[in-house]
Amino acid sequence: MKNTILTVFFCGLFQLMSAQNFVPTVKNNTVLHYICKLHGQTRTLTLTSKIKADALTFNLDTRDVNSNIVTTSEALKNGNALSYNQGEYAPVLNLKPNETFFMISQSAYQDLVKNNKFIYNNTTYVLDPNTDKDNVVIEGKSVDALHVIAQIDETEMWIVKNPEFPLICKLIKNPLGINWTLVKIVDK
Repeated sequence: MKNTILTVFFCGLFQLMSAQNFVPTVKNNTVLHYICKLHGQTRTLTLTSKIKADALTFNLDTRDVNSNIVTTSEALKNGNALSYNQGEYAPVLNLKPNETFFMISQSAYQDLVKNNKFIYNNTTYVLDPNTDKDNVVIEGKSVDALHVIAQIDETEMWIVKNPEFPLICKLIKNPLGINWTLVKIVDK
């Protein structure tokens, strides 16, 4: 009986530990499924990644809108602005050299880890000391993410603890009326 109780305890502990350490990654052909709140409307959105040496392209697909959003390798490394484009203006949209899409840059992520804050779109985001607040859960697994709060408004972001591809897995209270939550990841 004692061995059964210990086995159940350690299985439960293993489940709990593995659930807390889920870190989504982006590979070639990874499909990210988001639920977006856009100006009061709810829609699903998928982003399929294409990784090349000079750029990361997300094929955006939502409600009959299909567009390729291209982020340069320089923006992935050192970008300081988030593009909120919804892919409606061109079949291929090349972002500005400082813009990223659905993620922050690697340098902004390093600033966040090192200094507990980073600046994006001329807004300072500060790490929330209460990291357990409204965790993001994907398919029953808690995402290992950093929760930040904007200092100029009420915007909150949850950024995946992945220094290579620091995805924004949840964005709420955005004054632009564009919020999203990552709900599923599929690697093809």
